[in-house]
Amino acid sequence: MKTIVMSLGGSVIVPDKIDANFLKGFKKIINKHTKEGYKFAIICGGGRLARDYQEMASKISKQSNEYLDWLGIHATKMNAWFMKAVFGKDAEKFIVDDPRKKVKFTRNILIAGGWKPGWSTDYDAVLLAKNIGVKTIINMSNIDYLYDKDPKKYGNAKKIKNISWKEYREISGNEWKAGLNAPFDPIAAKEAEKSKLKVIIIGKDLRNFESLLQNEKFEGTIIK
Repeated sequence: MKTIVMSLGGSVIVPDKIDANFLKGFKKIINKHTKEGYKFAIICGGGRLARDYQEMASKISKQSNEYLDWLGIHATKMNAWFMKAVFGKDAEKFIVDDPRKKVKFTRNILIAGGWKPGWSTDYDAVLLAKNIGVKTIINMSNIDYLYDKDPKKYGNAKKIKNISWKEYREISGNEWKAGLNAPFDPIAAKEAEKSKLKVIIIGKDLRNFESLLQNEKFEGTIIK
């Protein structure tokens, strides 16, 4: 039996609109591996839904960072309930909203949303991984690798395939603010380093995801 903890970015659940083809393929891969004895805990991010709410609320009136965080958290819960609908009866009946609470798998798939202000669902994934005794987190988003600089701005940006937590935190900084769009939340990175967890960052390519699950060569960045 193997349990996989995933931090699933809102950017892959609902990029501009719901990506039905991706979700069908993702579900097919997850279901295939549950039949082989795997269990999955999937923590859903807020993505564009969260950022749209946060940006518009800030434009209309002055908002505290905590209030903006709450908007983001509720967006993650909406995405989580949606993903629960995608997996139907294969998913637990409830959505995890406190990653520290003892949870028991009675089905093959556990879905979670955000918890409270001050960090992202990446941090929730770290806490849930610690809670259920898992040492590796798969972080799937619209970013296929870490780069030494922004690949959208610099054509010579280089992929980083392996990096230590110390090196990553020098890049990411140590502060979180609502709507931060980082490969892995700085607060989550600090906790993951402390807990000696490994995080694998991959994009939304489903063949690549399958290769990773089958312990084959894959494209992505390992932070440990």
